[in-house]
Amino acid sequence: MRALVYNKQLHLETDFPLPQPQGDEALLRIRKGGICNTDLELIDGMYDFSGVLGHEFVAEVLQGPAHWVGKRVVGEINIGCGQCDFCMAGIPSQCRHRQAIGIHNHAGAFADQLTLPVRNLHHVPDTVSDDQAVFVEPLAAVTQILEAVHISPADRVVVLGLGKLGMLAVQVLKLTGADVVGVVRHEKQVEMLRRWGIPAVHKEDLEPERAHIVVDCTGQASGITDALELVRSRGIIVLKSTYHGTPQVDMTQITVREIRIVGSRCGSFPTALRLLEGGLVDITSLIDACFDFDQALDAMRYARTPGTLKVLLDF
Repeated sequence: MRALVYNKQLHLETDFPLPQPQGDEALLRIRKGGICNTDLELIDGMYDFSGVLGHEFVAEVLQGPAHWVGKRVVGEINIGCGQCDFCMAGIPSQCRHRQAIGIHNHAGAFADQLTLPVRNLHHVPDTVSDDQAVFVEPLAAVTQILEAVHISPADRVVVLGLGKLGMLAVQVLKLTGADVVGVVRHEKQVEMLRRWGIPAVHKEDLEPERAHIVVDCTGQASGITDALELVRSRGIIVLKSTYHGTPQVDMTQITVREIRIVGSRCGSFPTALRLLEGGLVDITSLIDACFDFDQALDAMRYARTPGTLKVLLDF
């Protein structure tokens, strides 16, 4: 089968071994995948990664329990051991022995086929397209913000980093009724926010220390520095980024101004599917290109172009 593999260099293999489902695993045929910033960071050296990339996907079940076969599905990326304290508490995303699709100790979804435990699967409703379904994983991650912190209509919320994740974040946070603004860097971002009725601002136009909550989706070391400048004392900074490297942070400011730093990672797939089924999040505007999987190397290069949002792979 075809597989996009990184092993010191990125290459598309055409005779990669077919996966064989074991135990409670289902065999999936990938329909579409989405390139995430994490995929690009992995081939830049994060986690010393080696293997098949990809964790945003929609697939069809080829083998597994009879009631799953033939269904369109998306899959949660964290595979828990089922036995540690976090798994027993229903938090497999923090399993002490977890695997993560295309990230840690489990082959990724940028391949013709993938095996995944049945418990990780979620059925995609007929009204949700393949293009939309590819966004379930990052959209679920965004909804986790609302699980991690309480956001009320009285709150002023600033979102930094209006890339793929940030553009989902502003849309979801707007649903709370809060005063949400997005910090923009170029006109394309301004136009998209205007379409959704969300104020677009430049960082230098914001008063410092006024935001109740700042959500950092930048993936850059400068993101948390900017967040510290904008958040009010006793406010909250939500970190949605993974960083390649170790950002320097003014810890004294966090202590003296009593700022809460909240990490937020993976979220609820059923919630994300409901948002898509209800038409509450605009996905179409976030897709910049779709490449045939045979052109995966070109797609990865294109995804690095500054200002590019989501790039899809069509299998």
